[in-house]
Amino acid sequence: MLEEYSQINHFLVKVFNEVLRTEEASLKTKEFHNLSLREMHVIEAVCDAVQAAKNTASEIASSQRITAGTLTTTINTLEKKGYVERRQDQRDKRVVRIYPTEKGKTANQVHASFHHKMVSAIMSAMNEEELTVFVKGLAAVKNFLESK
Repeated sequence: MLEEYSQINHFLVKVFNEVLRTEEASLKTKEFHNLSLREMHVIEAVCDAVQAAKNTASEIASSQRITAGTLTTTINTLEKKGYVERRQDQRDKRVVRIYPTEKGKTANQVHASFHHKMVSAIMSAMNEEELTVFVKGLAAVKNFLESK
């Protein structure tokens, strides 16, 4: 059991760091050189929020488990860089919604492509039984992290 513990700990640390490194490298194209990984994840959250019609700052901050102040700082930066824009809600003028610009949508598509390639490569290396166990293990990791 101690050996498994050590292996799991090693893999979690290594995988986390490698995913971040690889994900950041995939963003460092000529077009998106000015985006940090955190900013990219906020763009992704904005795109997802628009699809769910939950694209106010407080709704996006909640989905990202960050404070409204932290989100506001990032949105201000992304707005200056041309990736997102704020617009007044058409039905309730008191509400401001956040939308990706075309540049933001393109960045999100590039980012989604990275995720698709990564997940496809993992899935192609496993049979159905292994995938079921893998998904169960990842769910345990996700549940642990969300409880913190």
